[in-house]
Formats: sequence, structure tokens, C-alpha cells
Amino acid sequence: MSRTTSRTALLAALGLITATGATATVMSATAGAAAAGCKVEYQITNQWNTGFGANVVVTNTGDPVSAWTLEWSYAGDQKVTQGWNAAITQAGTAVTAKNLSYNGSLATGGSTSFGFNGSYSGTNSVPATFRLNGVTCNGATQPTEPPTTPPTTPPTTPPTTPPPSGSKADNPYAGAKVYVNPEWSAKAAAEPGGTKVSNQPTGVWLDRIAAIAGVNGGMGLRDHLDRALVQKGSGELVVQLVIYNLPGRDCAALASNGELGPTEIDKYKTQYSDPIAAILADPKYAGLRIVTTVEIDSLPNLVTNVSGRPTATPNCDVMKANGNYIKGVGYALNKLGSIANVYNYVDAGHHGWLGWDDNFGASAELFKQAATAEGSTLSKVHGFIVNTANYSALKEDFFKIEYSVNGTSVRQSKWVDWNRYTDELSYAQAMRSKLVSLGFDANLGMLVDTSRNGWGGTARPTGPGALTNVDTYVNGGRYDRRIHLGNWCNQSGAGLGERPQAAPAAGIDAYVWMKPPGESDGSSKEIPNNEGKGFDRMCDPTYTGNARNGNSMSGALPNAPLSGQWFSAQFQELLKNAHPVL
Repeated sequence: MSRTTSRTALLAALGLITATGATATVMSATAGAAAAGCKVEYQITNQWNTGFGANVVVTNTGDPVSAWTLEWSYAGDQKVTQGWNAAITQAGTAVTAKNLSYNGSLATGGSTSFGFNGSYSGTNSVPATFRLNGVTCNGATQPTEPPTTPPTTPPTTPPTTPPPSGSKADNPYAGAKVYVNPEWSAKAAAEPGGTKVSNQPTGVWLDRIAAIAGVNGGMGLRDHLDRALVQKGSGELVVQLVIYNLPGRDCAALASNGELGPTEIDKYKTQYSDPIAAILADPKYAGLRIVTTVEIDSLPNLVTNVSGRPTATPNCDVMKANGNYIKGVGYALNKLGSIANVYNYVDAGHHGWLGWDDNFGASAELFKQAATAEGSTLSKVHGFIVNTANYSALKEDFFKIEYSVNGTSVRQSKWVDWNRYTDELSYAQAMRSKLVSLGFDANLGMLVDTSRNGWGGTARPTGPGALTNVDTYVNGGRYDRRIHLGNWCNQSGAGLGERPQAAPAAGIDAYVWMKPPGESDGSSKEIPNNEGKGFDRMCDPTYTGNARNGNSMSGALPNAPLSGQWFSAQFQELLKNAHPVL
């Protein structure tokens, strides 16, 4: 996969900020009785110097209700500024939250949730008492302090829960299981210790035309969808597909080159995109939520690796000139997005590629251009995915862009190198806000691939680095232990990251394992093949680097097979260094 870095000489005066949070659980005194009763879980999920985000879970422990109203009062000057999944009003310190049309019915034991952003000054204490439909949920408030989280800014639009059954979900992952690929699962389970993760959902990569029908006796697209119907049962289930076969694919790398030449856009349309769309549109699969992640790594290359940039390559100039990346992505989005149960997520690189000022906005504009090409519209993009098949840490807890050491901004450290972001979560949330500002849907959701960004094990820092200078501070405290942010191939020391989960943070639809752990990024040496995959020196552990990785060692593991093939040594490395630990 192509990776690149850039810099902009801009310094802002920044200071340190801290964040705190709290949770409270209020239990009814009549839980389980055939009368009014409730349990309320109020959690402050995010807090900064003048504002906060909160999530509220309401559980009905009394008789079934067809509508609900939850009331509470604040002890301080908290003000609700934006809410979701409930109609929230406030008069003075008194707050009232009422159900919306799709979440009013609560059976005995049934739950629903809503959230909001708010402002405050002074103390942001948890409310002491809640009332559901006029009846007090009696019990003591028991606030607890969660782990300190890094300072953030409020999300533009928080994640929402799905609307009623039969219509498209705002977040397809909410309330749904996710398809476990039996082929990957079997390989993982066969590894020592692999059964700890072999039941996790991973992406199914359609990286060539032959993959649609199945390669070398393996499962094709219909096989996976049929198996997904079995896994689905009576609930909701998400199937994750990677659409990855553009003409002249991955123009700045070699390990992930594809089968189609730069001009074969018609073949991409008629022999690849159209057959996939035809299968997904089969009414047999209408009950599945099908997530498509569209063309990993392609569009960002048209921003960072073209003429005028220090990392330019002739192949990327060709693809920019002929427009076939834009046409191919637009065509795929249009065809797939026209299917009612398909959710398109476009690849948006990662912070170590597009996080610089001169890459960030230009990339967002290019994403919009592709999303409106070949008959597609912005409405056919459900969201974006970041960090696909990459290693960028989800959250760096011990250094932030706002921090400075002895008057020197963290942005000036060699590791950050003037980037605007230090980790994937902050980048994903910022990219989401930028895309919404350009006209994408206000409920746009982001996915973060956490399959290989855990960086655990004995090398994981437990505190900030030494305050000697900004470099010792950042290098000593960073979780991401790569030699350079531009390194992307089979990285030594990497570990499994957060397990797949729905709605883990504001604006994030899910953490996913779109890149199946244990599948190689590329071969360590040249291996002849009929898949169009070349040999990229960034996969060679002896390679001393290029402009894209600051002329640093590649950090790649030795003896790797072709991209996509099983790499046992990498899988064992990921298990060993998993964080959270297995």
C-alpha cells in the first residue's frame, strides 16, 4: 500500500489541556416489579474545557410503555446544546428528553439510548435523580472516574442508532452481528493461540475479477453471502467487502498493484463492478447489511504522489491525467449505492499520509469529486474508512498536538513532523467534519481499521517520554513503534488493536478488522505470480528507505509471501503484541 508524508512550516501557540469524565448508574427500588421502574446509566463520554458529550441508557424495569419521557436536573450551569436519538429540551436546570418515533416502545427489561453535547463551567457533576414518565428512579448515584482521556473537540454530529426495521440504518453496525469469514477463521484457528481471535469478523477482499467467483476452489462472493445468511439467523448482520481492483491500482507502490492496466476502465466497469453489483442486488440477500469499502489507497495518491510533490511517481501522474481513478470510484459508488441494503464507505487514507495541512483539504475535495463522478451523488456515500491495512495508533495518550515541551510544539518533533494529527481517531473525526462541511451527509459515519494498530507487548510505553526536548518526549511516549510513519509493509512489533465494535466514539460507526490479520502486505523479495503483484522494496527488511519514509529502514518482517497470502510469522507477531491484550 502506498504511504507518504509531507510537511508545512506552520506553528501555532498551543498549551496543555486535560480531560475528565464520569459515569453514574441509578437503579429503581422496584426493579422487576409489575409497575413503573427504571434503570438509567448516564455517562460523560468526552469532556473538554467548556463542553462535554454524554450518553444515556434507559432501561424499563416496570410495565411495558409505548412512549417515554426522562427528566433530570443539573446542579450546575450545564446546558444541552445538541442531542440525538431523543427530543431534548431544557428550562433552567431542568432537562426533559422524549422518545422519537422509532424508539418509544420499551418492553419490560427493554432499553434504549440517546446522547447529547453540552456546555458547562466549573464542575460538571452527574445528575442525582432521574424520573421516567413521572416516576422517580430511586437509588444512590455512584459516580466513578473512568480512565483519563485525551482532550478533544466536540463532534459535529454524533453517531445515531438505527431507525425502524425495514429502512436503512444510520449506522449499519448498530445492533448487528458482523460476518465471520470462515476461510480466514480456519487459518487463524490453526495457529497457536489463534482461537482467541478466530471468531472475529474481518473484511472479504475482492481484489481481482476471479475473486468474484472464487479463486483456486476458494469461496466466491455468493458463497460468502450465502454463509452470511446462515450466520445472520433472525437478527441483523453486516457483511464487509473490500472493492479493490481499479485500473492502474495503487500507482505509488508495487506490492499491491492489480491486474488491470491504467486504461482498462471499461473492463473495470463491465467485468468487475457490474457483476458484483448484480450479485449484491439479488433479493435473496436483501436482509443483509452489506458494507463496501471502496478502493483502498487510490484517491490519496492523486494528491500526494503526483508532479509537484517530492514523492511524485510517473504512474500516479498517468492516473491523474486519464481520470480513471475518479471514474472507477464514481462508477462503483453509483452502482453499489443504488442497492438499498449496501452501505458505501470510501477510503480516506490515514493521518500519517493525509494529516498535513497541504494534503488534508485537497484530499477531501478530491473525495467529493469522485463521489459525484459517473452518475454518483454524495448521498451514495454512507461514510469513509481510515487506516485500512495500516498501523497508525488509534489514540496516542501521552502527547497531543496541543502540547509543547520547553516552548517547542509537539508538531515540531521529528515523529510528528508538522502533521496536524497524532493518531487515527482524531484524524478520522476531523476528516469527517471537513467532509460534512463540503456537503456530505451530516450523519456521515467513519470506520477505523484497528486490525494491526494495537502496539502492545513489552515495548508499549506506560507514560510520557523524558522532557529533555520535544523528540525525547514524543519518542518515549508514543505507542506507534514504527521507525517512521511512512512504513506500511508487514511491520515488526505491531499488534492486534481494538476488537471490532459498533459506535465506539463520536462520529465513528465502528472499529473494524477490514484487513484480515495474518494476511501479508507484500513479499520480502520478488516472487513471480499471475496476480499482477510486484515486488516493493518497502517490504524488504534490508531496504534503507526513500523520500516517503524519510530514508529510514523499512521495518518489515522477513520472509513474507505475496500480498494477501497467509503469513504465519506476522499473525504470531500480532497476537504477541495485541493491545488490548488477549
